[in-house]
Amino acid sequence: MTYNWDLIERLLHEVQNGAGERFSPRAYAEELAGEMERAGEHLASLDTFKAQAADYEAQLLTAGFIAPRPEEQGGNGENFILTERGLQLLSMIDSSFPGDEHPRDMLDQHGTAALVPEVFDDIAAKALLS
Repeated sequence: MTYNWDLIERLLHEVQNGAGERFSPRAYAEELAGEMERAGEHLASLDTFKAQAADYEAQLLTAGFIAPRPEEQGGNGENFILTERGLQLLSMIDSSFPGDEHPRDMLDQHGTAALVPEVFDDIAAKALLS
């Protein structure tokens, strides 16, 4: 199993830009699904996609990719900031950067372990050397 990196990328961008706003992973998944549909991609189940976004939120928080946003940075108790690890992940999977999908491929090789903090830190260190 591999992750849906486009969905994770969307969530991380929303975290990055979410000062003062409530983090809503299901709504972000629905927006992304609409964009995908307009681009000709079809999802098997929107409800499953939205549930996956909520699961990713919990996983990103637990693994230290995101953290509660401090009040002085626009935190409201319902939003997050990217940690250093989260910034690394976003830079590895960000589709707006030119180049191939090599970092995503490196992450995919580790399956669900790719977002385990120690595994990810090792992958990120190797990606910097590539």
